[in-house]
Amino acid sequence: MSSSLPAGRARTALCAVVVAAALALTGQPSPAAAAPAPNAPDGSVNRAFDRAAVAHDVPRDLLVAVGYGETRLDGHEGLPSQDNGYGMMHLVSNPQRHTLEQAARLTGESVADLKSDTDANIHGAAAVLRALADEAGLDASDRDRLGAWYPVAARYGASGSDAAARLYADAVYDVLGEGVRTRADGGEQVTVAPREVRPQRGEYAGTGPGAGASASADYPPALWNPAYSGNYAAGRNSAITTVVVHVTQGSYAGSISWFQNPSAQVSAHYVVRSSDGQITQSVREGDTAWHARSANPYSVGVEHEGYVSDPAWFTDAMYRSSAALTRHLTDRYGIPRDRAHIVGHSEVPGNDHTDPGPHWDWAYYMSLVRGDDGGTGTPFPTWGTDVSVRQQPSTDSARVASLPGPTSVRVACQVHGGLVEYDGYSNDAWSYLPDYGGYVSNIFIDVDDAWLPGVPTC
Repeated sequence: MSSSLPAGRARTALCAVVVAAALALTGQPSPAAAAPAPNAPDGSVNRAFDRAAVAHDVPRDLLVAVGYGETRLDGHEGLPSQDNGYGMMHLVSNPQRHTLEQAARLTGESVADLKSDTDANIHGAAAVLRALADEAGLDASDRDRLGAWYPVAARYGASGSDAAARLYADAVYDVLGEGVRTRADGGEQVTVAPREVRPQRGEYAGTGPGAGASASADYPPALWNPAYSGNYAAGRNSAITTVVVHVTQGSYAGSISWFQNPSAQVSAHYVVRSSDGQITQSVREGDTAWHARSANPYSVGVEHEGYVSDPAWFTDAMYRSSAALTRHLTDRYGIPRDRAHIVGHSEVPGNDHTDPGPHWDWAYYMSLVRGDDGGTGTPFPTWGTDVSVRQQPSTDSARVASLPGPTSVRVACQVHGGLVEYDGYSNDAWSYLPDYGGYVSNIFIDVDDAWLPGVPTC
């Protein structure tokens, strides 16, 4: 995440073949098109969502979608996000936003419990959403319609510009449209069935990417959503020689909004979204963003949505979009495409941050920046003949997808995170598998639909 003023201040998803396209090779339906899984056992997180929804007359699926968009339903052990948000519902306490304190007033829960207790955190978020709904004039019939909650979601998640608020609410409604099937913090499965929802954007209809938002002057594929002028320095006192890779420790829209917060005292030039690689520019390249202390004068800071501890945020769309941006920067400023000039926040002298962390795949990212494989990132079809993916842990070998490949490398019951070695290449074959909402997929090679001799089931 971005650092300070100049002087003071997960499964890695390397989908070389898009899952939908891969499944199309086999004629099988994509996971999104498949019938929704049966409801999970009624565990504590599900009960918390259900109880909070009933208590505050907030749609349960909206609550889940907000939490999923904020944190992937991970409380991060009570640690705050970059803008001081807590818990899987990201209740915030900073000089400009006080949803944490508001939740305490509305529910009677202590601030400490709202930070660390999942049930209290969900209950608090539902109370805040209902209060915002009341302020927006939603009556009982409105509250029954998911589309009517759009302005409420926008106000909950982003307090900066209307454009940032729309980015946030659009992400929530994308989650509702695609559905959720994930493992919450603690391992419990939480699901939301995909459905078509027509958002009633109201005051946000005339702003944001769906309404002709302005493009970045420096990098036309990016949106322009400027940071507060007191969170960066105008101009440069050094030539640009370095690109610094960050992880936001928060959501995409939330980070953009944080840069617009006068109390933040941080910023970055660009932010990249996890789901689709969308990029927003917050500081012009010719100005000095406050993101990496000693490196601020000579670097461009690129933030990536997510959390260092969770590799599920680092999607192939994010890697490819970010790499295209970095190629643009290296071309524009004559920066060598090597690891001495394209660095992580943790590698900048005088910094105490750990991002992008151990789950960031530097080899793959640099291969994309250079435009070559660099000895890694071999497309999935080269990894095997008749590679099959199971949808969930089981000894049942029913297939969800099969991908033909030109080689005969055999991978069976691959250990999650383990490397596949073949013909001088080394790759994490797991990086090509869809998430299936937290299920641990298994890679195996079969011959005539039979297990290879001596291969254990997973």
